[in-house]
Amino acid sequence: MADVALPLTPPVQPMLANAVDAIPTDSDLVFEPKWDGYRCLVFRDGADLTLQSRSGKPLNRYFPEAVAALARTLPQRIVLDGELVVAKDDRLDFDALSERIHPAASRVKLLAEQTPASFVAFDLLALGDDTLLDAPGTTRRARLEELITPGDSLYLTPATTDVALATQWFELFEGAGLDGVIGKPASGPYTPGKRTMIKVKHQRTAECVVAGLRWHKDTEPGTAVGSLLLGLHDDRGVLHHVGVVGSFKAAERRALAAEFADLITDTDHPWLVEPDGRRLPGEINRWRGKHAEWVPLRPERVLEIAYSQTEGAAPARLRHNGQFRRWRPDREPESCGYDQLDQPARYDVESVLRGEVRPA
Repeated sequence: MADVALPLTPPVQPMLANAVDAIPTDSDLVFEPKWDGYRCLVFRDGADLTLQSRSGKPLNRYFPEAVAALARTLPQRIVLDGELVVAKDDRLDFDALSERIHPAASRVKLLAEQTPASFVAFDLLALGDDTLLDAPGTTRRARLEELITPGDSLYLTPATTDVALATQWFELFEGAGLDGVIGKPASGPYTPGKRTMIKVKHQRTAECVVAGLRWHKDTEPGTAVGSLLLGLHDDRGVLHHVGVVGSFKAAERRALAAEFADLITDTDHPWLVEPDGRRLPGEINRWRGKHAEWVPLRPERVLEIAYSQTEGAAPARLRHNGQFRRWRPDREPESCGYDQLDQPARYDVESVLRGEVRPA
């Protein structure tokens, strides 16, 4: 990575957010849509341009088209905070974005052409020789609006102090693949690495079949559960792997191991037969070169989870791990279907990128 002769040099930790249950109505906040992409800081000093991930690692090799576009459009000396996103079929596509992180240069080049990424700017950290970390959020936003002209894979996130409009965005923009609302202190500074923002994400519930488990990695197999593998039935009655639920306390992990011991099976399990188009656990993917080990359970137990959103083409899967809510002994496993997953109304992501509120 080339040295960047700017008042801020990579790596710089981005400002972070704490989760809250609802959009505050009495706070001094500037609200923005919460983009579902890769957090990215951009450092540009003339010919030197660096894309930095949230963890501090360079992203240039994975997004050469974004580097080229930002070099065409940004001022010569600038540091921005924002998000790399991929839009596909009128909505954000996190799967397509994740596929961009690939070790083969030929694959990166192909995907850069097929699923190009855009950069959505939402904060200004430095310009020329000046740092703006201590400037109020509204000042940084005003300066950013003067600098960014949407287009050529560069966009400016919408922003508002109107709680009613932020609430509308929360409901409407989910249909374009966004996953909530961010609130920034209007008069506060930019605080690298500190959780001085708030985030409100969609929360939903679903009843899922427990059809497998993985043992906790730090214990002897059979003594503690690491995660439970969840399934949902499609409209043909086929059981698909939809995600996992974990984050159990140590005592709960041991109790679950004992509780599920009698349900362990190696025969007559829907995920041990021919795939027939069903989504299975532990499949080989770009992150994992071999099948992940899991233990089949007779699909007889049902639990309720909280989840934020799904991803992927049908049959979909949970975007993040589910959160355990409660056991549902009153539900039959066969009744747990995809029809209970809430599907937001479709919305045109280009409208969001251009700061417009317009139905698709």
